[in-house]
Amino acid sequence: MSVTPNTSDRELRLTRLLNAPVELVWEVFTNPDHIKHWWGPNGFTNTITKMDVVPEGEWDLVMHGPDGTDYKNKSVFIEVVKHKRIVYEHVSVPAFLTTIEFEEKGKQTQIKWHMLFESREQFIQVVKTFKADEGLTQNIDRLENYLSQQLLNQQP
Repeated sequence: MSVTPNTSDRELRLTRLLNAPVELVWEVFTNPDHIKHWWGPNGFTNTITKMDVVPEGEWDLVMHGPDGTDYKNKSVFIEVVKHKRIVYEHVSVPAFLTTIEFEEKGKQTQIKWHMLFESREQFIQVVKTFKADEGLTQNIDRLENYLSQQLLNQQP
């Protein structure tokens, strides 16, 4: 018999149905020329120096806060299944594991975003200090807006 630990006190979850096909959603998630335009909470910009979206590939970016603060981020991709799932470990502080699942729903895509922190204390600290829960919602809102712009640009 195996026992699955309860991690609900140290995780963030968000599910959203996006009005864009899975191919486009995947492209804007995995291409640094796209993701730099929408990644992060409101007011943030990004400089991506490396983004190798393959298992064991590295993702190095600096998020530039609206107040001028730079946040260096380093992640390592663990699993990459095209149009289905991306799993990466955020190895800079704070450490966490992110799983993003993509599900094709006709011309829409449902994404399920899950962030698992190392401890309940770390989770509470990140949510209080960085408002990670609010930031994740803003991140998805920015993704939605960016996808809408991309779809408009594709129209004849």
